[in-house]
Amino acid sequence: MKIIVRLFTLIMLLNINLNAQAPKFSNDFLNIGVGARGMGMSGAVTASTKDVTAAYWNPASLVGIESNLQVGAQHAEWFAGIGSYDYVGFGKKLDNDGKSFASLSIIRMAIDKIPNTLRLRGPDGSIDYSKIEEFSVADYAFIASYGRKLNEKIKVGANAKVIHRTFGSFAKAWGFGLDASMNYKLSDKLNFALMARDITTTFNAYKFSFTADEKAILQQTSNSIPVSSVEYTLPKFIGGLSYKLDLSSKIGLLSELDLEFSGNGTASSLLATDKFNMDPRIGFEVNYGKNIFLRLGAGNFQRPLKDDNSGSRDFSFYPTAGIGLKMKKIAIDYAMSNVASTGVGLYSHYFSAFLNF
Repeated sequence: MKIIVRLFTLIMLLNINLNAQAPKFSNDFLNIGVGARGMGMSGAVTASTKDVTAAYWNPASLVGIESNLQVGAQHAEWFAGIGSYDYVGFGKKLDNDGKSFASLSIIRMAIDKIPNTLRLRGPDGSIDYSKIEEFSVADYAFIASYGRKLNEKIKVGANAKVIHRTFGSFAKAWGFGLDASMNYKLSDKLNFALMARDITTTFNAYKFSFTADEKAILQQTSNSIPVSSVEYTLPKFIGGLSYKLDLSSKIGLLSELDLEFSGNGTASSLLATDKFNMDPRIGFEVNYGKNIFLRLGAGNFQRPLKDDNSGSRDFSFYPTAGIGLKMKKIAIDYAMSNVASTGVGLYSHYFSAFLNF
């Protein structure tokens, strides 16, 4: 625990030093989460995930997978189908006593069929719609994970991430980062977890490539031409505390509270300064016979300015809900985010499935 505290202090100091030169928000697609169970509980699953998605939420929890091999996949429609968000993960037990587990995860988030109108207008001012082409903006993450059980109470884990971003033919980026995590079993019902994301800071190196014609069009339309650069993602910590309770012989309840600490310093957070903020997430899961699950969650708690910019602040949060069905070898989950909102484009659907061997 002394080592963990010292590491936490060191990384927070590094976080403050880098805050002036690094953007507050980068690689945002890696902040969403994977798996309909986690999304149905608003991401409050750091201490309670026991499937292959633990590679994302907390790789130390990979050791909790009971099968020798597990495959998981997710498809999500973002903003009523404007964007797609997909995940696939493979996890395998490395020894007979189940003390170590490894996995490989692939995440893709993309908006496809974006119209490229740079060549829409010809040199003479005429408009030619046949010149419109389509391109995609896509983010990829390849995550290699390892979890190990040290004793009956403590588990540890780590991630190595390779990130690739594409913006049609205009730009590409490659990046690399590391995560680390631990689980501490306080009792049979209470579990604590700590996830440290981007502990070494994650970088993305961008390379832009525009043709001479594209540069000329950008200049004529008063757009700046980007140059190659490096983007850094600052470290953040997520602490989670989960509690299990048996309501009857068939019905069980799991609740979890997660607190995310980062150096974003967003003024709308519930607790924030210029260089620090804390964001809570709450999740509940009711099960019947450990086969049927109902999940609720709340996250993204904010104090945004009112529409009249009067300086006073409202209070808002992001509700989620989901259901799940678990059989011996197969599990199927569904989640919907922003369930209390109305109107097209504000909600997102998540579907995920797991197969055990």
